[in-house]
Amino acid sequence: MDELEKNERLGDLFAYYGPLLTKGQQDYFEDYYNDLSLGEIADNHHVSRQAVYDNLKRSSKALEKYEDKLHMKRDYTRIEEKITEAVYELEHGKINRAQIELLKLLKQMGVE
Repeated sequence: MDELEKNERLGDLFAYYGPLLTKGQQDYFEDYYNDLSLGEIADNHHVSRQAVYDNLKRSSKALEKYEDKLHMKRDYTRIEEKITEAVYELEHGKINRAQIELLKLLKQMGVE
């Protein structure tokens, strides 16, 4: 995974799990992903660049840990894919197939 993909993934995970981080972790993370440098973040928060770096590393690990345990991003992506497939089937006149797929999806989600 290259740096761009890694940053995109962390941004997505932050969208799901950001509120589970401390306020400080959220602030550093938001600053960093709003294109502030480590030095700028350190100056803004009156800490060292190393403190910012360490905080961002811990935050990233925490976000990955939350996803490993809760699977919100993975599950959302799977649901989005299934709905997209169903819409495609509807657009191509495969109404019964779309209905079956949507019903299976609802069942997997615990809705019956």
